[in-house]
Amino acid sequence: MPSRISPLQISAYTATSAVGVGKEALADALAQSRSGLRANDFGDAPLPTWIGRVEGVEEVRLPESLAQWDCRNNRLAWMGLQADGFIDAVAAAREKYGASRIALVLGTSTASIGETELAYTQLDAQGMFPPGQRRPEVHTPHSLAMFAQQLLGISGPSETISTACSSSAKVFASAERLIRLGLADAAVVGGADTLCGSVLFGFNSLELVSSEPCRPFDAARKGISLGEAAGFALVERVQTGADAAPLHLLGYGEASDAHHMSTPHPEGLGAERALDEALARAGLAPEAIDYINMHGTASQKNDEVEGALVARRFPARTHASSTKGFMGHTLGAAGIVEAVISLLAIERGLMPGTVNTHTLDEGFGPQIRLEPARGEVRYALSNSFGFGGNNCSLVFGKAA
Repeated sequence: MPSRISPLQISAYTATSAVGVGKEALADALAQSRSGLRANDFGDAPLPTWIGRVEGVEEVRLPESLAQWDCRNNRLAWMGLQADGFIDAVAAAREKYGASRIALVLGTSTASIGETELAYTQLDAQGMFPPGQRRPEVHTPHSLAMFAQQLLGISGPSETISTACSSSAKVFASAERLIRLGLADAAVVGGADTLCGSVLFGFNSLELVSSEPCRPFDAARKGISLGEAAGFALVERVQTGADAAPLHLLGYGEASDAHHMSTPHPEGLGAERALDEALARAGLAPEAIDYINMHGTASQKNDEVEGALVARRFPARTHASSTKGFMGHTLGAAGIVEAVISLLAIERGLMPGTVNTHTLDEGFGPQIRLEPARGEVRYALSNSFGFGGNNCSLVFGKAA
């Protein structure tokens, strides 16, 4: 097992999803168990499913200086970066450390592929993209990070992580290494993914998409509901005085099942290793965790494996839930959005329930709760167990 790491403070954070823009909208939905899922109205021939669509993305107009980056994914990132004073927090860090000392690590699963899909419907007689789509900076997996770096005015190390559903959870691990090795003094982490045809029809071809709102851990669950979201956090070394922040990243764990292209390991070996490494780096036993944000996609195998893992590793008093029923499975943005939910749980003493779920599968333990609860949360664990078995667990906690 790895040794403990020095904590990093979370100086600012935000998330935008189907339940609204920013932390207040998210916290209100969690407290009221209000889902943002709706009948699918995305695309020319919508699949009969439910989605977590963010209102207002189509109306966003980027400034002229950023117009070359225009696509649905970057518009959603723009919305997310404007919320909760996040841009101002990054500006203050830039002033403190210098632009070249702030790293950027963003996760995305599809990046701006929706714009590339659109471009292929607009080919001219020679089979070429129309002039307005001849923008290589958009048709690349690194588009989101390049856009965000220009918008934020930072020039430190820049990474795009694309490991399916664990993408924007693993950003915290990469940021910790960059800061620990002295390559940066702070890091903007996060991610964004928007709905697109490749995602909706791709998951549907795998028979993973539900025809009703997803029901994580339900005995009658039928599959996932896809969504879109953007979230960001500013992490830096623990500060003192006026610059101190009450929320810390304490540990992370990463592992790959190396079992199957799409199916998780039947015994959750990779997921358990990621969980164990996160606890080891945080110096905590499972009994210390007050809240677990489970990956909980509502697919048969994913829920089965994770539910069994939580049941055998954590005491019955631990409050665990899946929040996929609020905004859907946001793919490359799931890790950051659920990290934000874990931070809100610590900050506000709010442990969300599992919406849309009626009857828990009898194979799962008492840790999984359907209703929200209030109480002190000193330590929270967030699991992101990605498609194909790429796993990441994060441990957050209150400042000592």
